[in-house]
Amino acid sequence: MKQALIVILLLAMTVYAAACLALFFLQRSLIYYPPAVAAYQAPETWTLEVDGASVKVSERPLLGERALIYLGGNAEDVTGSLPILERAFPGRALYLLHYRGYTGSTGSPSERALVGDALALFDRVAREHRDVVVVGRSLGTGVAVQVASQRPVSRLVLVTPYDSLAGIAARQFPYFPVRWLLRDTYASSEYAPRVQAPTLLIAAQHDEIIPAASSERLLARFPGGVAQLRVLAGTGHNSISESPEYIPSLQWAK
Repeated sequence: MKQALIVILLLAMTVYAAACLALFFLQRSLIYYPPAVAAYQAPETWTLEVDGASVKVSERPLLGERALIYLGGNAEDVTGSLPILERAFPGRALYLLHYRGYTGSTGSPSERALVGDALALFDRVAREHRDVVVVGRSLGTGVAVQVASQRPVSRLVLVTPYDSLAGIAARQFPYFPVRWLLRDTYASSEYAPRVQAPTLLIAAQHDEIIPAASSERLLARFPGGVAQLRVLAGTGHNSISESPEYIPSLQWAK
């Protein structure tokens, strides 16, 4: 009996270790879900050459000092948000970044790559526009916070934000040492104290992916008076943009 228990224990440990290895090597396929096709035809598209990849940028051109950079969710084709952004920001040129490996972009997505590409886009946009707002949604909030911590963003809007992707993943995979396994942590709470731009966090009341406590912890990490939180009633993680209060909330950064 004792020998059988040892065999069962060793087998269980082997299976668990194999599952941990699988989670480690496949984690990016669980984080990034590139859409198959573009959701909407942008007025203009062009390619930003970055280290190791060519990334697509969809643009609604507009002359003047004011612009906006949009960083989307992990399964989003960003052009799907273009009609809403056009309505919310009629006075700003719009630049929507297609992450590496997403529609029209080469390369493979990772936190380091996405943040680097977003910084490169900001630098390109800032050469033509002095007033640049950055809007991030879901996964993109983790990119947007890092951009705002390193560049002179005029305003920052975070839609369904989280304090750390590691914390979200640990909640979804409670039986695995996710914090040790995860390579792309998007630890927004570590970068928030460096953000000086006025910031609005827009959360969904019934977000089934991002706990309210996660958004609240992120809010607390910004310097005093920099950030505020707005919760849209009756909305979920993916339905928040359907709220009648969504566009007026975005226009806080107008």
